Amino acid sequence: MPINTLFVGKVLLAFEELPSTNAYAQELLATSKPIEGTVITAVQQPAGRGQHGSSWESEAGKNLTCSFILHPGFLPAAQHFALNKAVSLAVRDTVAHFCNDHVVKIKWPNDIYIGDAKTCGILIQNTLQRGALGTSIVGIGLNVNQASFSDWIPNPTSLLMANGLENDPMVVLAHLCQNLEARYLKLKAGKQTEMDQTYLQQLYRFQEISIFQRPNGEILAGKIIGVDPIGKLMVQFDEWTESFDLKEIKLVVSG
Repeated sequence: MPINTLFVGKVLLAFEELPSTNAYAQELLATSKPIEGTVITAVQQPAGRGQHGSSWESEAGKNLTCSFILHPGFLPAAQHFALNKAVSLAVRDTVAHFCNDHVVKIKWPNDIYIGDAKTCGILIQNTLQRGALGTSIVGIGLNVNQASFSDWIPNPTSLLMANGLENDPMVVLAHLCQNLEARYLKLKAGKQTEMDQTYLQQLYRFQEISIFQRPNGEILAGKIIGVDPIGKLMVQFDEWTESFDLKEIKLVVSG
């Protein structure tokens, strides 16, 4: 499927195998000046990872593992999470396109869920330049046709498992490029208020009583009421509200 975009995906570097598409993007940025929207894909990525060094399992040839190079110099460093919102919405739009009979949500801060199961992880690595974002590498691992996963993965799913249909990962990539470009251009046009509202509408378990766990094992009931400007999750408990960074709170998902 042709990628019908202005710049995202116009340069596509496709490999049979890379240890990590994000690592390759880092090397590319260190040795050359790739244009904005450059995409790196790999059929097999044995060293793929998620946030804080967690690993990402992907069966060779079954899924979409890719990285996008962006130059969001229009975003102040303090607003870096706005890029996360734009990317998350773009991936959510893409998954929803292929699973239109299912509820597809963004699980803070970087996962996409079909129902109560994870189908995609996102890893964004930013560099700063003069108080703004310089370059951003957006790594995406999206389960497309994988039907079985290792036992250590908590609650995985894929487009195939959700809708019973196989999809060409490159067709999924074409849709992702279109959606990412659309969300990114809205962000660049200053439509953050609109994006903030849409993000909350698509946030998993937003305004629903849920079970949370602190790193020390303490279990709490509360509800997500928002995400603050620097990306911390805001949770309201019985008599107080707290904001949490990644790894400071865990939303307990059944199943």
